[in-house]
Amino acid sequence: MQAIDTKNKKSVIFGLLLFLLLALFVINISLGSVYIPAEKVLKWLVGMGIEKEKWHNILFNTRLPQSLTAAFAGAGLAVGGLQMQTLFRNPLAGPSILGISAGAGLGVAVVVLLMGAINGTALSAFGVFGSVTVTMAAFVGAMVILFMVLFLARKLKNNAMLLIVGIMVGYASNALVGLMQFFSTKDDIQAYVVWGLGSFGNVSWEKHQVFIPVITLSLLASLFLIKPLNIYLLGENYAANLGLNVKRSRLHILIVVGMLTATITAFCGPVAFLGLAVPHMTKNLFKTADHSVLVPAVMIFGAALALLCNVIARLPGFDGTLPINAVTSLIGAPIVVSVILRRRRLVD
Repeated sequence: MQAIDTKNKKSVIFGLLLFLLLALFVINISLGSVYIPAEKVLKWLVGMGIEKEKWHNILFNTRLPQSLTAAFAGAGLAVGGLQMQTLFRNPLAGPSILGISAGAGLGVAVVVLLMGAINGTALSAFGVFGSVTVTMAAFVGAMVILFMVLFLARKLKNNAMLLIVGIMVGYASNALVGLMQFFSTKDDIQAYVVWGLGSFGNVSWEKHQVFIPVITLSLLASLFLIKPLNIYLLGENYAANLGLNVKRSRLHILIVVGMLTATITAFCGPVAFLGLAVPHMTKNLFKTADHSVLVPAVMIFGAALALLCNVIARLPGFDGTLPINAVTSLIGAPIVVSVILRRRRLVD
């Protein structure tokens, strides 16, 4: 009887999260410098059209791709964070813990900072070409670090050693970025800083042809990792005794998280705290460690929280749009502090 009540409770929470996700998606499309009534947005979403051509252009060319970007990025980062926390058995691990985001930053620094240092021309002067180049450079930089991590994962048996190597790779990447900033022009440094603040508004429909399929395939692959993730909760040695191929499953997890992190960072910049905070919020909400519940739940919760952050960043009264990292950090930082304090109380 108690098991049935628990199952019903989780189903209700799932339903509420889905409703919240849909509501925030509609709010994201409705709000902006030009307000469009929610009922008009809903009719437009189901294909009933809209009376003003101006509204259609705003919805289709700006707000819909931005909202989809936020939802997919939030879901991807949340799933990546959950898998990293389970794999390394570290509540403060996130999808960027292995230095993949730092690799993306290094790739961007190479084309943004070095170009200005070499020929004195800021990459921002190249318009659309500059934007595409930045995205490609971020993806290449992230993939280089990902392949390095995957190579080391086959050599290192200990997850703790792999974690330390990933952190050191991040430090080394940031050191190289610092050197390039020292020799760069002011315009290029500003362009790099703006990219580092993160944004969901830079992914056009053309970029979505890559962004959405890669994130979708990675999220689907995460569903096939539920069983090994649950076994990892018992510890690496116990998982091996149960017949789990630890090296292979670890490699699969790293590939999925690496693709999610590399793609999202390349298109949106290094979005902070979503991958770190959402898994903890979801675990507290569902009161379970079962990944068959947590994996789909963090997808929905992550997408909803990213949409909420995007709404806050575009609230009326702000001059333009706030950097997304400013909003996610304000929400995520208190959650991380609460995790640390809770673990300290358990130890004491």
